[in-house]
Amino acid sequence: MAAVTIDSLLQNPTLLFRPKAKVMLKPPRSLDCSRNRKLPLSRGSCFCSFNPRRTIHVVRASSSETALIGNFDTSSSDDIFYKDIFPVKRIEKVEGKFFIRLDRSKDQHDWQLTVGCSLPGKWILHWGVSYLGDSGSEWDQPPKGMRPPGSIPIKDYAIETPLKKLSEGDIFHEVKIDFNPSSEIAAIHFVLKDEETGAWYQHRGMDFKVPLVDYLEDDGNTVGAKRGFGVWSGALQQFSNVLLKSEASHADSQNNSIESKDSKNKNRCLEGFYEEQSIVKEVSVGNLVSVAVRKSPETGKVIVCLETDIPGDVVVHWGVCRDDAKIWEIPAAPYPPETTVFKNKALRTLLQPKATGNRSGALFTLDEEHFGFLFVLKLDDNTWLKFKENDFYVPLLGTSSVPGQYGQSDITTEEISSKSYTDGIINEIRNLVSGLSSEKSQKTKTKEVQESILQEIEQLAAEAYSIFRSSITTVPEEVVSETETTKPAVKISSGTGTGFEILCQGFNWESHKSGRWYMELKEKASEISSLGFTVIWLPPPTESVSPEGYMPKDLYNLNSRYGTIAELKELVKSLHEVGMKVLGDVVLNHRCAHFKNQNGVWNIFGGRLNWDDRAVVADDPHFQGRGNKSSGDNFHAAPNIDHSQEFVRKDLKEWLGWLREEIGYDGWRLDFVRGFWGGYVKDYLEASEPYFAVGEYWDSLSYTYGEMDHNQDSHRQRIVDWINATNGTAGAFDVTTKGILHSALERCEYWRLSDKKGKPPGVVGWWPSRAVTFIENHDTGSTQGHWRFPGGKEMQGYAYILTHPGTPAVFYDHIFSHHRSEIANLISVRNRNGIHCRSLVKIVKAERDVYAAIIDEKVAMKIGPGYYEPPSGSQRWSLALEGRDYKVWETS
Repeated sequence: MAAVTIDSLLQNPTLLFRPKAKVMLKPPRSLDCSRNRKLPLSRGSCFCSFNPRRTIHVVRASSSETALIGNFDTSSSDDIFYKDIFPVKRIEKVEGKFFIRLDRSKDQHDWQLTVGCSLPGKWILHWGVSYLGDSGSEWDQPPKGMRPPGSIPIKDYAIETPLKKLSEGDIFHEVKIDFNPSSEIAAIHFVLKDEETGAWYQHRGMDFKVPLVDYLEDDGNTVGAKRGFGVWSGALQQFSNVLLKSEASHADSQNNSIESKDSKNKNRCLEGFYEEQSIVKEVSVGNLVSVAVRKSPETGKVIVCLETDIPGDVVVHWGVCRDDAKIWEIPAAPYPPETTVFKNKALRTLLQPKATGNRSGALFTLDEEHFGFLFVLKLDDNTWLKFKENDFYVPLLGTSSVPGQYGQSDITTEEISSKSYTDGIINEIRNLVSGLSSEKSQKTKTKEVQESILQEIEQLAAEAYSIFRSSITTVPEEVVSETETTKPAVKISSGTGTGFEILCQGFNWESHKSGRWYMELKEKASEISSLGFTVIWLPPPTESVSPEGYMPKDLYNLNSRYGTIAELKELVKSLHEVGMKVLGDVVLNHRCAHFKNQNGVWNIFGGRLNWDDRAVVADDPHFQGRGNKSSGDNFHAAPNIDHSQEFVRKDLKEWLGWLREEIGYDGWRLDFVRGFWGGYVKDYLEASEPYFAVGEYWDSLSYTYGEMDHNQDSHRQRIVDWINATNGTAGAFDVTTKGILHSALERCEYWRLSDKKGKPPGVVGWWPSRAVTFIENHDTGSTQGHWRFPGGKEMQGYAYILTHPGTPAVFYDHIFSHHRSEIANLISVRNRNGIHCRSLVKIVKAERDVYAAIIDEKVAMKIGPGYYEPPSGSQRWSLALEGRDYKVWETS
């Protein structure tokens, strides 16, 4: 069989991404430059120990069965029916230099402080000064003439100045501060900030202090050389002889020191110095993982070739699956060399170095019966690499593969700005993504609108996104006048409703106790509607083992602790009459059984849906189901339903349709959606066609040593992944935003409300149209109080969610409390200014004690005790409302 030459699947060398994460400072190394004004620092020299870019070689195929990509030798390249490149990110430590230099300026009269850094990043010098006679550690702002160009005042105590490269070829970002030695300034204080990552660089845990007089005490944070004597005039002269007096009483020294200020001409001299420190910074480095699949004509086996340019020992933790549920299994032998079995659940293979290039790889021989190949990469005990927070997945059936579905599209993707767009455009793009061949019915008028569409698409399945990226055309940028900007077209989508919805949760944990909740709520229907709510979420309607309704039994029995089926219909009718849409709370993940099986286990169901134990998942030992393994997390208090069973899905779709028709529900709140695959939700929603649907995907945020991490991307990614699995047919409660608001308000850390890209840090920052924001519900608050919002700060939370994009949800207990009028006023501002689920947020302040943002250029808001006023300019702002630690303005 003739060998053929093919290009390596690794087309790109290692990519260095923008830095993120932790910073460590090494002990400083000081150089006394007082004798030599030519400091040992040359612009253009590099202190960064970046890894060199790798050369990627072309792989020539051979006939050896032990070769890597080379073993794909065949008489025709058509044998390779799938190949792809996955970009991955890992953390690597990069070392650079941070320097401080004090020297005369060019005119030889003034002096100049220079601060620079050799590491890439968006560097900001956060600095201030202290004056002669100052006590304590407080800073003051420097005189305006001392501030370099581009400086921004921070309140009344500091300045922030960006570090810049002086020329294109420079390695260092630096800033120069000129000052007059005759001024009243005693010291310059600063810290260095990487604005991209939020990392702060300090000196031994304190601010850097550069003293400009000799008498200042060294608090352990002083930098600079020792001073000598010289002749100076001005303020520095005032303390010239204080330290020279060796014999005098304390009282005499106080009196004489004042006299010496005017009588002595001797003065201490400023000395130039240069000091540097090594900085070790954790940065995100890009590598590639390439995969190719072919079918061996000799054996009929499927052969998967995997290789990567990740350096060092790389272990592939892998398995196979038999269907779309992607349940891991161990395939039959043979296995590659250096393979071990891990807990009878997966295999682990150490990748072998390739003869050429800095790559390693392995071959996996599999039977035809397998649907997909699953793997993750293990670099060490604490470092695992996934693809977009999910396991890597490679289809093993030629018809299901989409070449280039991941890698190429992601490598070329640029950051996309968020702009307003309509549901009609988004739905049209979904048709493209799904492989439909419908033509566009609308034309994109501006480049900004097109980029906004791309932002929405980024959140869909990776396969869908790649297909869209490959087909989208460039739209020329046009100038659109302000008068042409219109409100987004209203078109209904189950993930968003109209986009202008405001949700009321119409119950709490105690609502069932009266036995007539439906009738009580009916009496308040007009009142709730008058406050501005458009959608109301009702409690679970079914017969339930628990009185609250979340342990359903007979799904068609709607006589519950909240009232009868007739009362429920009457309530829904009344809500419709006042213009509100109604969501039913449906529990699809689990169901309580009516009977025991022969082993005495409760897993046999009665009523109209009289399922047997085939409807129960097989991997929950409590209920001994005979179905397939769960496609999500198990809820151990009741039998978890196996949604992979066709009869189960058919029955549930009929039930949802019956609820829509018989009761009049307009949509759904979906309980515990972590328990089953979002693709099943998509099936149910497409069958029941709701006006609006929202899922409860709840899990823990990220914490380190009990303190919430600033970066919650992994948490919101899991929620986005679930929405993605539903194909955007449902929104999800933005648990990430609730958690971050908790920490920001409790600890007065309002900087948490901006992510590293200056966007909202929750789901609302990534996929606002599908984020249902809230601060409390029946689980977190009410009498349960599992995660109660910080007391006394509820209105700050509502000021945030009711002015920001997403679909805000307000808890019943807060509506009928002393917060009622404030909530009503916020809803009024939102509706009056047309704020919707895709509105644009510009965060203008996110500091320790204040967060401020401007939404759609129509509404400005701030929360926190700190100061903020919207800028005066072409727009005229008027205060719309204010309360305890919050204010809202609107354009007048």
